[in-house]
Formats: sequence, structure tokens, C-alpha cells
Amino acid sequence: MLLPPQGLAWFLNLLLLVLECDWARAAGPTYVSEYYAQTPQKLSLYSWYGNARLFVFRVPENTVLLRWILQASKGKGPECQNTKVTVHFRAGAPPVINPLETKFGKNTVALPSFNLSIPLMSTVQSNTLLNISNPVSGDWFIAAHLPKDDDKIEVKGFSNKCSYIFQPQMLVQRLINVPVLEPNTSVKLILSPIDQVSHLKIFVPEHTVELAIHLKNCESNNWPLEPCPVLLLIGSNALPNSHLKIVNCSESVVCRKVLDSPPWMKWLQLTVESSNTNWIVSFEIEAYLTVCTPVDAGFLLAMFNNFTLSSNGTVLKDLDMLGIYIKPNKTEPNDSGKSCFRNQPVLREAVDVVSVRFYVLNGPDVLVRSEYPIILLLNLNTGRDNGGTIMLDLQLNKTSLSNENATVFACLSAGSPVMSLSVNPINCREALSSGYLLKMNSSILSRSLHVPYPETDRWYLTLQILCPNNEGNQTCGKVSARVTVSTVLNPCIGDCGIYGECRLLQTHGYLYAACVCKAGWNGWSCTDDTNAQSYGHQLLAALLLTLSNLMFIPPIVIAVHRYYLVEASVYCFTMFFSTFYHACDQPGIAVMCIMEYDTLQYCDFLGSVVSVWVTILCMARLKSLLKYVFFILGTLLIAMSMQLDRRGLWNLVGPCLVALCIMIIAWVSRGVKRRRCYPPTWKRWVFFIVPGISAALIAIAVYGFLETKENYYYTHSIWHILVAGSVVFLLPPGGLVTRTVDKSASNQKVVGTPAIGHYLNNSLASISHQLMNVLRNRVVWKRKILNWIPGQ
Repeated sequence: MLLPPQGLAWFLNLLLLVLECDWARAAGPTYVSEYYAQTPQKLSLYSWYGNARLFVFRVPENTVLLRWILQASKGKGPECQNTKVTVHFRAGAPPVINPLETKFGKNTVALPSFNLSIPLMSTVQSNTLLNISNPVSGDWFIAAHLPKDDDKIEVKGFSNKCSYIFQPQMLVQRLINVPVLEPNTSVKLILSPIDQVSHLKIFVPEHTVELAIHLKNCESNNWPLEPCPVLLLIGSNALPNSHLKIVNCSESVVCRKVLDSPPWMKWLQLTVESSNTNWIVSFEIEAYLTVCTPVDAGFLLAMFNNFTLSSNGTVLKDLDMLGIYIKPNKTEPNDSGKSCFRNQPVLREAVDVVSVRFYVLNGPDVLVRSEYPIILLLNLNTGRDNGGTIMLDLQLNKTSLSNENATVFACLSAGSPVMSLSVNPINCREALSSGYLLKMNSSILSRSLHVPYPETDRWYLTLQILCPNNEGNQTCGKVSARVTVSTVLNPCIGDCGIYGECRLLQTHGYLYAACVCKAGWNGWSCTDDTNAQSYGHQLLAALLLTLSNLMFIPPIVIAVHRYYLVEASVYCFTMFFSTFYHACDQPGIAVMCIMEYDTLQYCDFLGSVVSVWVTILCMARLKSLLKYVFFILGTLLIAMSMQLDRRGLWNLVGPCLVALCIMIIAWVSRGVKRRRCYPPTWKRWVFFIVPGISAALIAIAVYGFLETKENYYYTHSIWHILVAGSVVFLLPPGGLVTRTVDKSASNQKVVGTPAIGHYLNNSLASISHQLMNVLRNRVVWKRKILNWIPGQ
């Protein structure tokens, strides 16, 4: 049995990983291989974040090897050109990508994502492998897209689009029964040519300020080794930034690594690799934790009497309802010299999807001191909060700052708080990651920070007052200040402004938000005005698209003059709704909507197709009764098809073909009966039919092949003008006229009435005649009945 290319690639990679696992299992540790895949998705050209296809994978705990298998394929038609697929990776949250190289908004920080390109050249399918050792566990996100969109507006059905398919697959190799390194306890390990790697893990409790890892008693064949020929790896790999520290113990006699502010409430992976594969090396490894208890929170007890949780007026007075346990303590340096900190209680209120508010208890002001840092916990660890943007606003009360030379430092970090700002207030770094630093002083009283797609974790805001100078940090003494803290998680920054729209996206049950920009604005939150349209340009586009519909006034006047009243009504309907639809469809601020956008769009599309339908049937010169039956039946069918697929090509082509067939049959039948070409005069062909058909064909060419997002406002205006002009040329000279003689006047005269009036007059006369007969018969029967009654 032959395997398809995708199945063969999957089988070979799975076999390779299984062989690796068998070798590793024979060496000693027990490894387990697992395979994950998601449904292939069709890729799109990139114009905004919604064009990227997002995939979510969960990497299990204790994974030592992660292998991505990226499969990209394209169709086989001539429309499928050579291109490349860009794939972005990130652990903990969707990747923040910027393929268009636009500018981010003010106060917005975003780390560039790790990405790679998969070329799709002559081959139909391309497979790419990416290996990551010691990956961080949890959710991993992959975003894939094609190159930049060319902004061409393609009418559905006019051209064939090539299908580009992308499918990621994940193979993991994880270790079971990983040894646990207990604090203050030594563990002896042996590395050999067969087993060159050893894995351990240690749990870091909350309030840990320092973690020290120490290797000692290194020897080979009972001979001491100094330095020890091993590599110590602390932490895990994550993209785009690595949460991994590598210590080469062979470079120093003492192999020791101290980590400040390690990630709290997590298992920390430790890996030891042999530098010399031919030696048998034994050593002992031990870990020491320094934990600092937060300061007394008893001063917060009084605030619960008047604290309001939300705008509905719900007041909380019971500490147990909040799950807060308060233990008295004092702010004192511990034995290792590390300063303690104060926990500022924060309440989390889930407002909506990807929308959270954080309330500072007894706030919103926070009393910041110079003696110790203030820590605020912002819990974004639910797995549903990383699809929005965390927005932090700080406001310093200048009058409360007792020292004008003091500076308030704020650091927003994930995993653990940064409690060593006095040591390095420049980059706000933790042991395994970096935070975001903000500074305020007497001249800068407010700062803001926007972090799109924050990774799933416990986030911390650290506040402390320092007095920096040219030589370093100067002791401020006892200085305090009040800072107003406002923190929210919103789907989009500022709802994407007036030139953008915030949209909620979904993939495999995961929800995230992104901005789609308009009127030439770009950027993550639609704040990049490099290619923005001016207000004058927006107003010109709106006027062209709306006023060009006034070209339907000549067809309306001609139709009324020639007694085509139904056709004139259809043209009025089309002109009205097309005008106000385009007034509502503008991308900028020159917008006017008289009703819902969807209603205007539906009526505009319906009126356009019905106008074509009635115009061609009018050209057929059918009998009035048959023509109006076709009018009503065709309009009903067009309305139904519009509801099914509003932008389908056959919604326009279908009625045109049917109407043309009816017109050709009518013309041929009339020509056979008269034994001459119909229409009979060459002037009608040269001066009306040929120009009308030419205008219609040019309009179709402009509409189907020339429109782009950039030139839409004038190419679509040309479409309006050409379509209305073609109706002026194609309408027949006049309706069928019957001649009646008016004998009521003293002098006889001939009156011309349109056919529809003739039929109405005949119908009314027939109805009157029948009523008179009924009344006459009633009188006759009444007389007969009276004659039969005795005594009458």
C-alpha cells in the first residue's frame, strides 16, 4: 500500500523519533513519544492579523525535545505562482507579528516574534523541521500567512484563486518520573558515554527572592575534577525569548549560579550535560532558596467598610469572601540581606471575553516607599486572557512626593516580580526573563504601557522609589509618594481608534482580538498614518461614489417619458439605495448611514441586478402581461439568490443570460414574422444598441478586473456612470400604444394611451358590466318571487 506524501513524511518523522526514544530508553531514563496535529488550513495574503492562520498546541510537562513538522503545499493550476509561507512561533500567547513593517502606537511595546520562511517553488509540497530542546510547557502558538496582499478587489467567480495549504504537526519526547531536587538537599548524579544527560526539576514557591544552584564533589574514576566538565542548563526554551540560563562549569573551579527573582509557583527544569563524552563523571548538585515573607497587611482592614467592588454597588465586608489571609509581620531584611516587600491586594473582575479589570484595594492610590518595593499581582493565568492587550496607566501625585530628586520606578513582569530595582534599574530584568520599566519624577507625572497579547502567567507590578545619580543609586532615606494605578485588559488598544475596527477572532475554540484598519491607516492599533488618507481625500471619495449615482436620473426621465413606469421605479430604487449604501460604506470619517449597513448593501445589490433584468426584458418588447409576469418572477428569484450568496457571480450572470435568451428569442421570432432584421433600422443599431452594449462591456471589465482598494472610489464611480449610460442607449423608443376614439366630445379626436392603461380601462369596463348584469338579474328574480306569493 502506497502512502500519500503527507502520510509518508509523518511516518518517517515518527519512526525517527521512536528510534531516538528507544536508544534513550535503553540508556536509562524513560522517555515517551507523543504526536499532535491539527486540521490543515487555507492560507491568505496578509493585510491584517485576521489573515494569519493561528494554531494552538499544548506542550506537556517534562518535555525534553519538541519537533515541529511544517507542511506547506499549493495547487497545481497555472494560477499557482511561486511564493513563500511565513511561520511565526511564540510560547504562552499568540505571536505579535508585523509583516507590513508598520509603526506601533505610542506606549506600545512588542517583542519581535521568531519566524521562518518556507519557500513554495517548483515543488507542490514542502516540509520543514524545527527542533527545540527543553521547551517550556504550556500553550504554544503558530501563525502562518502568505506575503503582503496586493489590494486587488476580485469578484467572486471571475478568476480562479490558487489554494495554499498549511498544516503544522508536533512531535514531543518527554521524560517520565523526573527526579525532584529538594532545597538544601544534595543529589548525586553520574554522566557516562551512554547516559550523557541528566534531568531534574525543582519547585519554586511563592515569595522566593533568590535561587542558588551549586555543583560540588565532581570526580571521574574517584579522581577529583576541578573544574567539572559539565554544562548546567537552568530553565526552559521559549520563543521568541529563551528562558534558559547556561552555565559552563568547565570555566570555573566553583560551579555556582544564583538567580534573582526566579519564576514563582512553577517547576524549574535543570539539565546537566557532559562536556566530555568519553568520561564517566559523578558530582553532587544542590539548591538553596531564599524566601521573604511580605509585610503586614493589617493596615488594610479598615478599607473594607466602604470598598465597592464594581459599579453595581455591591459592597464586600467579609475577608473570607475575598480569600485573603492576613498574617502580621514586619518589614525587615532577612538573613541574606535581601529586602522584603509589601503586597498590595488587587481584585480581578472578569468583564467580558478578553476583558478584565483590576481594582486596587483601598485604592486606586498606592503608597510607594523607598525602603522596600510594593508588589501588585495581576493574574492573567486563566489561559483566556492572552488574546487581548494589558493596559497600565500610572499617575504620580506630585504633592505627595517628599523628595524632588526621587524617582518612582515601576516594573511590569511575568512569572515573578523584580525586587532588585535598586541594583539595576535600567532594564528591569529577572533571572530568566525581562520586564517593562517605567519611570516617573517631579517632571514626568504620568506613564502608560500597552502590552499586546500578554503571555499566560501571573504578572506582577513592582513599585519603588529610588534616587539615581551619575555614579549609581543614592539612598533616599524614608521617601514616600502616592501613585494612582489603573490596569485593565482590553481586546484592543483604544478600540482601534476612529480609523479601525476591533474584531474578535476564533480558532479551535480559542478567542483573540485584532484591529482591522481603514482609510489608509495601518499599525497594530491603527495609529500609523504613513499612508493615511486626508479628510479631503475621504470626502472626495464619498462624493464620487454617491454623486455618480445621479447618472441614473437620465434613464429615469427617459423611462417616464416613454411610459416605462415600472422600469423607472426600479431605477429610482437602485439610485436611492446605491447612493446611501456608498455613503455608509466609506472607510474614513466621512460616513452617513440612514439605516443598518447590511440592509443598505442588500438593497443596493438587489436593485443593481433587477435593473439589468428589467432593462433587457424591456428591450425584448414583450406583451405587457407577459413582461410584468417575468418582472415579478425574476425579482423574487433574484431576491432569494441574493440572500443565499450576495457576492456570487451567478447572481448577476444568471439573470443576464436568462433575459438575453428571452430577448433573442423575441427578436428572432419578430424578425421571422416580418421577414427582416429586428430592430429594423440601421440607425437604431449604430446610434443606440452598439454604444449601449459597448458601455455595458466596458463597465463589466472595470468592475471585474481593474478595481483595487486604492482606486476603488473612482473605478466604481466609472462603473456607475457606464451602467447608467448603457441604460440610456438600450431603452427602446416607446411602449406599445393603442389608439382609442373619444366620442364624448363634440369633435372626435384620437387619444394615444399606453398599453397598460388600455388593459386597465378594459378591465374596469368589464367589471362594471358584470356588476350591472348582477343587479339587473336581482331585480328580475325579485319580481318573480313577489308574483308567486299569494295576496301580493
